Amino acid sequence: MEGIDLQQTFIRSLTELGVPGGAAKAIWMPLPMLLMIIGATVGVLVTVWLERKISASAQQRIGPEFIGPLGVLAPVADGLKLIFKEDTVPAKADPLLFTLGPVIVVIPVFLSYLIVPFGQNLVITDVSMGVFLWIALSSVVPIGLLMSGYASNNKYSLLGGLRAAAQSISYEIPLALAVVAVVMMSNSLSTVDIVNQQSGYGILGWNIWRQPVGFLIFWIAALAECERIPFDLPEAEEELVAGYQTEYSGMKFALFYLGSYVNLVLSALLVAILYLGGWESPVSLTWLASLVGVSETSAWLEIVDAALGITMTLLKAYFLVFIAVLLRWTVPRVRIDQLLDLGWKFLLPVSLVNLLLTAALKIAFPVAFGG
Repeated sequence: MEGIDLQQTFIRSLTELGVPGGAAKAIWMPLPMLLMIIGATVGVLVTVWLERKISASAQQRIGPEFIGPLGVLAPVADGLKLIFKEDTVPAKADPLLFTLGPVIVVIPVFLSYLIVPFGQNLVITDVSMGVFLWIALSSVVPIGLLMSGYASNNKYSLLGGLRAAAQSISYEIPLALAVVAVVMMSNSLSTVDIVNQQSGYGILGWNIWRQPVGFLIFWIAALAECERIPFDLPEAEEELVAGYQTEYSGMKFALFYLGSYVNLVLSALLVAILYLGGWESPVSLTWLASLVGVSETSAWLEIVDAALGITMTLLKAYFLVFIAVLLRWTVPRVRIDQLLDLGWKFLLPVSLVNLLLTAALKIAFPVAFGG
């Protein structure tokens, strides 16, 4: 099922209203970028609210209740507070690097949303090297963290920045190797192709069954990249005050706060795409349509397919966000030496063995492993 090509539909609708083709394309161009920024920001607001409510439930509390119905406006209140808060720069800090740090952290994460598909044609850009682009962009983030820690002229900030860089380098390699195993099975670096490779058999076709070890490696490494507990060493409050964020306030601090949650949602979406079938539902929609006698070419079926694709992708992603929040209150923080040992001495060799096994199984069973 091809789904709906939003770009072509939008441009065709405008040209039918008398708008020239070039102008219609120019009107379309900023819309996906605006949609990406709005979607990611709304996703963050939902995640912040969920984190508060889930954390409260885990501790047998109520959580935010009076800032809007069920406290849904609490994240908005947080954002407004940070926008209007005074933005200070320490007297002996490097002002240029101090300002550039949060920007370098946030921009690559937002750009990574370009490759996240919510349906066959519901993707801002179907880059043939999509997964590689995401890995390349994610490797830019630690530069911003290190820059922020160094520029703050604060020992806690510097230690936090150094820890962030060490942690990111340690976990990027196992994460990339886990992704390469999935790419090997899909014969493509495109996120759309990776989801299509899992389609046709419902839940049984998802990569999590063929790559259970890769799934666990990716999820652990993703949590470490997002600096979520138990891997929040770069900003451990008990040791480093707030790490590289110590000297930040106002909008600069808001960018770190935003980047952290945008990255968590992005990681959850990528796990859903790489291992949980992306927009595919547990039961094949094509099979259900044939069962009830609806034609596969029906326009209504295409609309239902698009709506269901977005819903399934978000449900899978937010289930993983729920797991990440629960982990925060159930797993103690590891020490920095334990964190680096886990990355270099355990996850790296296991991810290498997983990659070699995937290659061997792909040769031995080409049909089952995407040969």
